[in-house]
This record gives sequence, structure tokens and C-alpha cells, in this order.
Amino acid sequence: MLKLPFDLKKARILVTNDDGIHAPGLKVLEKIAKSLSTDVWVVAPESEHSGASHSLTLRRPLQINRITPRKFAVSGTPSDCTLIAVNHIINGRRPDIVLSGVNRGANLGEDVLYSGTVAAAMEGAMLGIPAIAFSQVRVKDKLHWETAAAFAPQVIKKLVSLPWPKGVLMSVNFPPVAPKDVTGIEVGRQGRRMSHVEVVHARDPFEREVTWIGDFPTDEPEHPETDLGIVLTRAVSVTPLHFDLTHGAMLRRMEGLFPKPKAGSASKKKVRKTDGLPK
Repeated sequence: MLKLPFDLKKARILVTNDDGIHAPGLKVLEKIAKSLSTDVWVVAPESEHSGASHSLTLRRPLQINRITPRKFAVSGTPSDCTLIAVNHIINGRRPDIVLSGVNRGANLGEDVLYSGTVAAAMEGAMLGIPAIAFSQVRVKDKLHWETAAAFAPQVIKKLVSLPWPKGVLMSVNFPPVAPKDVTGIEVGRQGRRMSHVEVVHARDPFEREVTWIGDFPTDEPEHPETDLGIVLTRAVSVTPLHFDLTHGAMLRRMEGLFPKPKAGSASKKKVRKTDGLPK
């Protein structure tokens, strides 16, 4: 089990995101974190990395710019930021919790597979640290940051009051309405949309053909009792996620599909290796 529950007032909090160090959602989350604890560190990408998923920077060195004693911008991905913060930037005691976001837009259903916001939190979970990803659902360009600010503190307090299994992180989505119009906070599983990501063909100003990967046309869910369905009712959705993608039912169905050869069988004895490769 992860080290939960704990006293947030004494907690060391790492704040990160995927929208970049200057994103308004990061400022919202930093303020929320500082309302809960005096030991807050911010480590975020120097530029936007939306859709970066769980990518790591492996083929070039990373630059780290200190903005304040506990705030840093990294020339890498959201996952880079969590990894570097925990293993390099923050000296002494590791963070007690990682807070990622607040993302500019939803991370519902299939979004969690693409999301850099969720990936930054997932990296924390992989390091054995409780982590929560926060996203503010938007309609066109209308963003109710005040809704995230109003509900995130109580969500965090409730979540850290429970023990979590290892490898679990939380994904929280705030509906695209003002705080007074929020209908509640609900727990639900990750959903799937009825539609798929749009691919749009167009021409640039030089009349060259280009292709844009767009967004999901609608958030209509396959099942209403999911994160997608919860947000459509104007409630805050809370979804526990984990990074084991194994499908348990299919794994059991496949038992015995590929029988293991008996020890010392003829098939094993016939294998000879030349230059490290089976002949």
C-alpha cells in the first residue's frame, strides 16, 4: 500500500503539468497546493506538451531553469518533470504526493491514454508516490478555473484520507460550469466515447495539402456511469487508474493456449546457436 492517509499540512507536494510552466491551470493548482501545505515544489515543462502521453526524453540532455527556490522549468516532457523532480531537483525527503494539472481541457475516457497531465501523475505512481491528475473540462474556449479552485481542495483531502494500493493514481475532471452549478462529486470508471478522433484534411496558405489530427466530435459516452457520463451531469468525476494494462478475463481465457515444453524435451536439445542466433 502507498503511504496513506497522511496529514496534508505536513506534506511535501510536487505540482506539475503538461501545459507548461506559464499555464493558468498550473497557477491554479499551485495556489491550491499552497493552501494545503507550506512545502510545495513546482516542476513543469518549459513549453506545452499536450498529448505527449508517457514519453521520456532519451536522446538529448535536458535543461533545468530555476525560477524561484522551489519552482523549476524543464526542457522536457511531463513525465521527465516528475522523474527529474523526485530523483534530482527535490533534495532530502521525497514528495508525499504529486498533483498534476490543472489541465486546459478534459482528460476523460480515451484521453487518459494520450494525456501528458495523466502521464505526469502516472510517473509519480510508478515511483511509489500517490498522485492525482486534475483537468478542467472546457466548452470551446470557455474555462471555469474557479470550479477547479473551489472543488480540488476537498477532493484532495478526501482522497488522501484513504489507503491506496500501489500503482494507483487518480484522475479528476471538473465540469464546464460555474461552481454554483456543480451537482456534486462522483466516483466512476474510465469510459469510452461513441465517436472517434477526427482527422481533418485541409490546405495551408500555400495551397499545400495538410492533415490535422483534431478532437473528439462529442463526449457522448458508451455507458453513462463513467467519467464521461458523470461530467455530462455537471458533477466532478473521480476515477482511480492504474498502469497495468493486462486484461484479466482474456488472460485467464488464454491459459493453456501455448503449452510449455517439458524440461529436457527433444525440441530444446535440437536448438544450436551460431553467433548468438538460433540456427
